[in-house]
Amino acid sequence: MNPIMYFNKSALSTLLSISTILYLNYAFAEEGNLSIQQNNVAVLPTLQIEAMDDGDPVKTYVDYKQANVARNGLDKKDIPQTIDTIDVSKYKIYGTNDLSIMLQGTPGISTSYDAEGDGISIRGFNADAGDIYRDGIRDSGKIRRSTANIERIEILKGPASVLYGRNAGGGVINMVSKAANFNSRSSIGTFIGSYNNYGTTLDLNQIIHPNVAIRLAGEYSDTESFRRGIDQNQTMLSPSISFQNDDESLLWTVQYTYDALDRVTDRGAYYYNLPDDVPTDLGFAQSGDYIKDELQMIRSDLKYQFLPEWNFHWGLNYLQADQDYDNFFGGSYCITDTTKRNCKAGYVLQNYKWQQATNKTFINTFDISGTFNTGDIKHQILLGADITREVRNIRFGSFSDTSTSGPKGYVNPYNYSDRFFVGSRLDTVTSHNDHEANGLGVFLQDLIMLTPEIKLMLGLRYDAYDFKSLNQLSLLRLKNNDESLSPNIGIVWQPTENHSFYASYNKSFAPYGGRGYIEIDSTESTEPEYNQQYEIGLKSDWFNQQLNTQLAIYHIEKNNIRYQPDSVNYPDVWAIAGQHKSQGIEFSFIGQLLHNLYLRGGYGYTDAKVSKDLQTPTNVGNRLSLSSKNTGNLFIRYLPTNNIYTEIGVTYVGSFYNNVRNVYKIDSFHRVDAAIGYKNEQWGATFAVNNLTDEKYWRFSSMPGTPRNYLFRVNYFF
Repeated sequence: MNPIMYFNKSALSTLLSISTILYLNYAFAEEGNLSIQQNNVAVLPTLQIEAMDDGDPVKTYVDYKQANVARNGLDKKDIPQTIDTIDVSKYKIYGTNDLSIMLQGTPGISTSYDAEGDGISIRGFNADAGDIYRDGIRDSGKIRRSTANIERIEILKGPASVLYGRNAGGGVINMVSKAANFNSRSSIGTFIGSYNNYGTTLDLNQIIHPNVAIRLAGEYSDTESFRRGIDQNQTMLSPSISFQNDDESLLWTVQYTYDALDRVTDRGAYYYNLPDDVPTDLGFAQSGDYIKDELQMIRSDLKYQFLPEWNFHWGLNYLQADQDYDNFFGGSYCITDTTKRNCKAGYVLQNYKWQQATNKTFINTFDISGTFNTGDIKHQILLGADITREVRNIRFGSFSDTSTSGPKGYVNPYNYSDRFFVGSRLDTVTSHNDHEANGLGVFLQDLIMLTPEIKLMLGLRYDAYDFKSLNQLSLLRLKNNDESLSPNIGIVWQPTENHSFYASYNKSFAPYGGRGYIEIDSTESTEPEYNQQYEIGLKSDWFNQQLNTQLAIYHIEKNNIRYQPDSVNYPDVWAIAGQHKSQGIEFSFIGQLLHNLYLRGGYGYTDAKVSKDLQTPTNVGNRLSLSSKNTGNLFIRYLPTNNIYTEIGVTYVGSFYNNVRNVYKIDSFHRVDAAIGYKNEQWGATFAVNNLTDEKYWRFSSMPGTPRNYLFRVNYFF
């Protein structure tokens, strides 16, 4: 079956109807009322796009020519890999702040609900543990990531070890912060919406001297949930200062970010463990449940152009992410009273866990980029080094619903007020581990322009790393060190200025089990997992460079996947279990289709499966967990005048399985969102409706999707 047929017919018919109406409006509108300034077309360089106000009608429908995630300053068309860029303000109008929700529907990316972390996979492989970055700093650990101070999200798809070291192989995500600059205006804003959602934003960017700019970004929000008993509040504050010299050859930015999220935990039982008629608007939190996430980041970023075509970059960064929680969660439904399991008929018997985790990351990075010629051949090189140190401390107490000791929670899934727990919350430590990772990476990448039409990309990285783990309860120490070479090679053919064909090979490595966390699970020296990707694609500009498209076909193999042959008698012995494969096709587009009609979106088909499994042969052929085979979105924005715009879009997420055994499947869904907005020189306002058709769906097996809701936002710019 054609993959596109997986899209829900009602969603497609909705979009087709809207498209027809918009086209007819366009056909009969007066030409003078539809003029859009030429400086808003898709050829704008990154700096000009960043200078647009967040409420600019076309800002989120203009592509960025470059992406920080590539690290080399090249145009995206010269890079033989897929790079997607998402402007965060596109989703802010709907009240979205979580990274995982913003990525929903992005081709090749699957997201799921996880109360502790984000739940994100790229091209079938988990990315939320170690492949998410904030301004180039690895934001590791299982934590929730806010986008309160984020300008845009960049996704480099496929293995990325040449640029970033260890990598799970599906790709990397880089969140780019709002920082002091010499172009952006200031704004203050407020918003109010469904479920007592309200908040305020502050973004003051001021040039205090021709060479100095300062910025203060802040946000406070408080909201309840469609799930009764669930709420959260967030506080973010991020001051920054930038200095440039008179000839603008030097730019130095220093920034501090504090971002705290306090919430009552929503960690319900899996829907397949509950009766079919249980209402989905009931939260399962007990009195006193909480999760607190706190992020602090300090960064110094220095860029210096010391020759006309040569640049030096030095980044010195520290990031600390803390998570503290104490809650009851999950559990199973008790049909009858059972003395052994302390079941009470008609109640959900809950598990209990508390945790205190700290993730600290320090990175010192240097790179030099520039151009030189060898005869008639031009080289554009990137030479750099990364020195990293990561420390992870995690202590927790965990008690299952079948344990004979420890507190137990009881929830009547039909009556919100009928809930209680027996015993008392414990501070008993059942696990306490310290992990430490140190790394040195040196990399070289060269874009060789063989002819004006043909370019060759060659890259190589050497990594030396050591990992140490200490079990504070048993005092067992594990350590290991190793080294790895990560190559990439790509060729780009640009027969015309508007079209760029490419083919590439990339390899990545993920040491000690490949989960992304900095911990060791074996006393044996075992080679890292590694991914190999082959990709071909086409990047194009259309309609005088006003519409950009990307098409990619890829094949990835993950090797050296490990398992424990005898976890009871030999818990420290691991062996190679098998191989996973992922292959698919992705297509994305963004830009201006007609004089006053803009669109963005894409479609991804991801076939990620187990290809070899010595531990559990019955898993061979099964789909990888939490990976949707079909993902896509389509948003259309119509501007009847320069200041007014309307938007409608559909986000599609295909079905996926909870685990690799493929026993329980979460059904596919489509969500329709719509908005209307106004923006002039000083004021901007939007009214947005999320889940316009009130679609009933599940984001994950323990979390239903939010019903129809609205958000009204107003901003003043100066």
